[in-house]
Amino acid sequence: MSENKEKLFNEFETVSSKEWKQKIQFELKGADYNDTLVWESLEGIKVKPFYHQDELENTINIKTNVSNFKILQDIFVFDVEKSNNKAKEVLKRGAESIRFTIENENVDFKTLMNNLPLEGINYHLHLTFLSTEYIQILNSFAKENKASIYLHIDPIHQLTTDGNWFTNLESDIKIIDPINYLNLKSSITIQSSIYQNAGANMVQQIAYTLAHVNEYFNRVSTIPSPITIEVSVGTNYFFEIAKLRAIRILFNTLAAEYNHNFDCHIIAIPTKRNKTLYDYNVNMLRTTTECMSAILGGANTITNLPYDVLYHKTNEFGDRISRNQLLVLKNESYFDKVDNPADGAYYIETLTNQLAEKALDLFKKIESKGGFITLLIEGTIQRKINESAQKEQELFDSGKEVLLGTNKYPNKNDKMKHDLELFPFVKTNPRKTLITPIIEKRLAEKLEQERLSQEQ
Repeated sequence: MSENKEKLFNEFETVSSKEWKQKIQFELKGADYNDTLVWESLEGIKVKPFYHQDELENTINIKTNVSNFKILQDIFVFDVEKSNNKAKEVLKRGAESIRFTIENENVDFKTLMNNLPLEGINYHLHLTFLSTEYIQILNSFAKENKASIYLHIDPIHQLTTDGNWFTNLESDIKIIDPINYLNLKSSITIQSSIYQNAGANMVQQIAYTLAHVNEYFNRVSTIPSPITIEVSVGTNYFFEIAKLRAIRILFNTLAAEYNHNFDCHIIAIPTKRNKTLYDYNVNMLRTTTECMSAILGGANTITNLPYDVLYHKTNEFGDRISRNQLLVLKNESYFDKVDNPADGAYYIETLTNQLAEKALDLFKKIESKGGFITLLIEGTIQRKINESAQKEQELFDSGKEVLLGTNKYPNKNDKMKHDLELFPFVKTNPRKTLITPIIEKRLAEKLEQERLSQEQ
């Protein structure tokens, strides 16, 4: 079979990239190739109309075990028994892992985990507080029950989003040192979703994630395996695939410098930045392509956003639809059948190389100026994100960046004022902080506020 295939393809003459370009130039009838067909992304990457093997400088050696990605269900713990029952129900309905968000030490963890299946199920715990005593409870439970528990603690994310540490830099870093929590899968998480949701471009997202990781590599005495990285995924389909691949490549490169031989565990979630209040069903289309990018980019775990996440409280229907989107992709679209699906795609390989190179260069500049925390305190990171966000906002406001149903083909009869259970816009809370927080903001907020004010 292989010999016949080789003979078949030998009958065709190879065509170089130069010959393809000459043919395209001829068809343009005098129009400039670069001006007509090459466009530049917000990251400064020039995208060509075609990619060819003879222009690919380096092939990428990266393993993306797409076939093993897990479907994650997020559960905010308000009522312990209700959260326990919900976890049992969603596991029956297709969820493969659970992430509990726990806000205080009063949550009885044993009750929360009562009769939940432990074999083959990963449980992710996002704590919004720091407590050695509570973490030891989690550690003991994992040891006694041989449970697979990922602990998500990120003091730097606390600083970026709140403006203050939990206590202070030294205390926060000391408490997450995992030397006492060896039965947990991980005690360090890089919650880098904030950078995308606040408007950072992809090079910034990757570089800030890497610099975020490096702060822990420098400050934590014993690094757990693996480190978890939460990433937000947007709708720039191929770029997002390349972004996740670039993050993994650069993480592995950085880890090797510290003699760490473990990989990162990537949790992907669709971005909120492009989600809309009006014509909200389009959000399902957006999250579907974003989940596809996450899968093909090699995310280990993926959680989806409900289509009504902006304006409805958590509800069974929204959760079920978002979970079913992932189930359809995994079980009916065969996204779990092939590992490393992006390998050999010249466009994606080129994008991955360019994003990784640009992000590595930015990372080196951050480190040369004192590191990520230093630049956060100085306000440099916030300023750079704001500059990038403003560029994208101007594109949206001018109609060059399109959100269907919002700034393109809006339904004028769509009314939302009386359907709001949640406040869908940026909230302000003036107070004294160590740094200016990084704030998430959606592109459509100003336009939506104007429409709401005009509703009768």
